[in-house]
Amino acid sequence: MPVTMRAAAMAAASVLAVSAGMFPMSAQAQGQGPTLTMGVGSPVTSLDPHFHQLSPNNAVSDMIFDKLVETDAQARNQPGLATEWRAVSPTVWEFRLREGVRFHNGNAFTAEDVAFTLQRLPNVPNAPSSFAIYSRPITRIEIVDPLTIRFHTANPYPLLPLDMTNVRIIDAETHANATTEGFNSGQLAIGTGPFRVVTHRSGDRIEFERNATYWGQVSPFQRVNYRMITNDAARTAALLAGDLDFIDQVPTTDLARLRGDQRLHLSETVGLRLIFLGLDHLRAEGENSPFVTDNDGRPLGRNPLRDVRVRRALSMAIDREAITTRIMDGAATPASQFLPPGTFSHVPDLPVTRHDPEGARRLLAEAGYPNGFRIQLNTPNDRYINDARIAQAVGQMWTRIGVRTTVEAQTWSIFVNRAGRAEYSAHLIGWGSNPDGSHPMRNIIASVNRERGWGASNRGRYSNAQLDTLLEQSLVELDEARRERMLIDIQRMAAEDVAVIPLHIQTNIWAMRRTLQHSARVDELTRAQDIRPATMR
Repeated sequence: MPVTMRAAAMAAASVLAVSAGMFPMSAQAQGQGPTLTMGVGSPVTSLDPHFHQLSPNNAVSDMIFDKLVETDAQARNQPGLATEWRAVSPTVWEFRLREGVRFHNGNAFTAEDVAFTLQRLPNVPNAPSSFAIYSRPITRIEIVDPLTIRFHTANPYPLLPLDMTNVRIIDAETHANATTEGFNSGQLAIGTGPFRVVTHRSGDRIEFERNATYWGQVSPFQRVNYRMITNDAARTAALLAGDLDFIDQVPTTDLARLRGDQRLHLSETVGLRLIFLGLDHLRAEGENSPFVTDNDGRPLGRNPLRDVRVRRALSMAIDREAITTRIMDGAATPASQFLPPGTFSHVPDLPVTRHDPEGARRLLAEAGYPNGFRIQLNTPNDRYINDARIAQAVGQMWTRIGVRTTVEAQTWSIFVNRAGRAEYSAHLIGWGSNPDGSHPMRNIIASVNRERGWGASNRGRYSNAQLDTLLEQSLVELDEARRERMLIDIQRMAAEDVAVIPLHIQTNIWAMRRTLQHSARVDELTRAQDIRPATMR
């Protein structure tokens, strides 16, 4: 609940001044500085930092734990628990660790913790989207001294610093026998990060207190209430009522209203989140896909999605411009690839697939489906901005070319588990990339390979041996210009084969009280450390 006017006046004498006409910060911790109350649109499924590669989880993990290499708002590498790193030979990377860092329980951070963390990544039971990909290239870990560690790789591996931006470090002693359940209870959610977990109510809220001995910039907020409010209208209403100070995933239908409210302001940037469609590549051409039938509802006896002509037809049927303007209210950019312009390995001459329903019908006829077929498109309804509405629009566009589509919308927790088991014929999902084409290629497009850690989020089970070979070659290429050209070629290959169907890249938008300022991140992570009182610089 919002504080009283008297409490607000008292708070004004501390860190945050409340301007006349502005509503006050929500609940204050008496005499200890302000409390920040945040409302996020996606549920956090785990506090285990190595359980599930999922942006909401990663955002909260960044509040509790630190990484060797951090990233700034533009996703550029920055020193974190490592102050510097260098390749001492083509197959050895050396990291110098930050001195004087302690975990929340007082244990000193050392190279032993880094080694322990990397050894844990491939051994997290039931991980729906494993982090093992970031430790697989390492063949040996050498602890030179407590603050120096070396990673040996079988081949030259230029991506190791980038990989370390995804690995949150835990304590070898505290977490020796840690389980995901132990992290989720809050008892083992112990890191070196800027906030400590006070309580965790799964799917509802997490309460934090600041780490007053943090090695980096200590938060101005004594406490943070991190509330999960997946209903768009409820999230906006809570901000307008003063029950929240800050929200993410601003509903596009509310943008004009929020922009016109003098008590509020927005923070926004073009992000790295691609919304795309995954298709069933798992079932062979002579097998039935689970949610594909003929027009009378009978099994087809084959999987039409294995035919590239069908995949191209489905892509050509989609009017991306209409989706971004009418459904996303301009808060997205039509896309044909994973990365936006200006990022490393963006394909400069890959046009967005043109909306061509007549051409799509011709391709379907050529593939042997002149009368189309029936399909179910599965989607979450509480994870991405307008996710279910986008799926409905796609379903209507597919139906117009003869692919009669029903849309099944589910809560994220149900949807993602089924998608991870490759149970769907077609599904809508998103991916927030690192600004390097190898990241989505390894996770989304590469053939599933547990030994390599590839394909951890390849929920359509796409597989292309030639692409895998080229990707493997790119990962040992030390010449950055040559590596970029190789990644561009790999992405062209994936686009030509319609491995997935890209739709658009989201614009990341947050809304907050004018008494706050926020660093908008291209990776869309919503973290309390990126928010400060507007009076602070």
